[in-house]
Amino acid sequence: MKVSDKLKQAEDSKQPYFSFEYFPPKTEQGLANLYDRIERMARLGPVFVAVTWGAGGATAQRTLELCSACQGVFGVETVMHLTCTNMDVAQVDAALEGAKAAGIQNILALRGDPPRDAEYWTACEGGFSHAVDLVRYIREKYGSYFCVGVAGYPEGHIESTDADQDFEYFVAKVEAGADFVVSQLAYDADVFIRWEKRVRARGITVPVVAGVLPVQSYQSFRRLVFLTKVAVPESLRERLEDAKSNDQAVKDLGVEHAVAMVRQLQAAGVRGVHLTTLNLENSVQRVLDALGMGEAASAGAGMALPGRAMTSTGAMTSTAERRVWDDFPNGRWGDARSPAFGSADAYGAMLKFDAQGAARVWGRPCTLDDVSELFARYVTGEIASLPWSDEPLRAETERIGEELARVNRLGFWTLASQPALDGVASADATHGWGPRGGYVYQKAFVECFVAGAKFGSFLSRLQSSASRVTYYAANRQGDFLTNAHAGEGTALTWGVFPGRAVVQPTLIDKISFLAWRAEAFQTWREWAAMFAHDSKEACFLRETADECWLVNVVDNDYKQADAIWDLFQ
Repeated sequence: MKVSDKLKQAEDSKQPYFSFEYFPPKTEQGLANLYDRIERMARLGPVFVAVTWGAGGATAQRTLELCSACQGVFGVETVMHLTCTNMDVAQVDAALEGAKAAGIQNILALRGDPPRDAEYWTACEGGFSHAVDLVRYIREKYGSYFCVGVAGYPEGHIESTDADQDFEYFVAKVEAGADFVVSQLAYDADVFIRWEKRVRARGITVPVVAGVLPVQSYQSFRRLVFLTKVAVPESLRERLEDAKSNDQAVKDLGVEHAVAMVRQLQAAGVRGVHLTTLNLENSVQRVLDALGMGEAASAGAGMALPGRAMTSTGAMTSTAERRVWDDFPNGRWGDARSPAFGSADAYGAMLKFDAQGAARVWGRPCTLDDVSELFARYVTGEIASLPWSDEPLRAETERIGEELARVNRLGFWTLASQPALDGVASADATHGWGPRGGYVYQKAFVECFVAGAKFGSFLSRLQSSASRVTYYAANRQGDFLTNAHAGEGTALTWGVFPGRAVVQPTLIDKISFLAWRAEAFQTWREWAAMFAHDSKEACFLRETADECWLVNVVDNDYKQADAIWDLFQ
């Protein structure tokens, strides 16, 4: 059934309605766990679910697989995102034919970001420069078979410098043949309400669904705001700042704000909301429960699933536990078995500077010493970002700031790190996380790039400390070294809280390390692409990427807080 028909039915009922958005997980176990999660969430009664599409078709197979399961196995009307950036006509047709074969009639047509392995933004053959071109093509080639949706931007597209012109581009997309609109998320209901009134005043009558994303964590919220420039009410910003050291309080505040925002939208006559889940369910379900919108979950046996659900302990659990077991991902190194693993990278490309901005902030590196100094300036707070990190370091790294500056100047270019902790109160303003009344622990770890000339001696030191240290190392060519036991992960962070089992939100294993390796090395090429192809800077950055190693070192003796730094000489 076409989503436009379902939205019309929902609007005619005069009752509030909702939809969900998911992204394709990075790992097989994450996909299996997402199937389990979607089965439960489908019982809540969404009008449709949407699945994102990786830039340039990077997730094409997994997106189609996930859409097919949602449509065919779970029986939920499914919208497949489709972007046209760096996609030629053949690729677009293959995606649309795959959707038809899977019984999917609903497409959200987007321009999208360039893929991570593309040095330049490329218009597709046939003129796919913008989403409107994709809408026109679908209509010309497939007629009315597909129900086509487009994105709306209540605050204007991030790349737009003219709000009125941006609105005209939106109108053109609708007039090209769009059947419905899903708006970019907003944190200020008034912003959406004003924009929706402008849309209606222009004579646009297709359904418009408001995008809502409950705040899941302080760090993900900060990153999202940084990348999208979405407006945030000052009251919400201040309350999140006050609660940032208490992960549970941040989630509670995220739910509270989303509920209040949806109620304000409903009072203004906006019935439909599109909930971005980030592949997590607990906060979304709490929002719906508070609004009285979600149907009661069935207590009977579930449908046959394409995979089995497993928690971070490896055991099957109760429905309540399955909802919350990965609620507290702590940084990028969350559990690779979580459907939400890698959510920080699921929306948008990593580098947000243009060439001039990159050169202004990161300089024009031509030597290894240039790179070492750049990383040292970042860890000392002189600059606020790196190609691999789009915001300043967290406060907890101040505890190891001097050592980070030292090792970076020695040529160990750090991407991630944390100090060892031994039973710090979960309410601690700097190091705490999770519910209050508990205690948190973590092992010291450092992840860094190491130039090829230094790697051999560094590896020898790691091997001589193998009884205490776990390491993972890989290069761009795909060579991989580790002393970890096959199939086992290494816990980095864990917490003990009243009335709960031990929570282990952060671990590293081969799967998660290699998933990040591809992105980490690709960022060298993205950085190189900021310069002329044959320039000294571009050649140096590509050569450095080819020669260096990505290394993750975990000191398993968290009682010896500073011992890890002896390895970096």
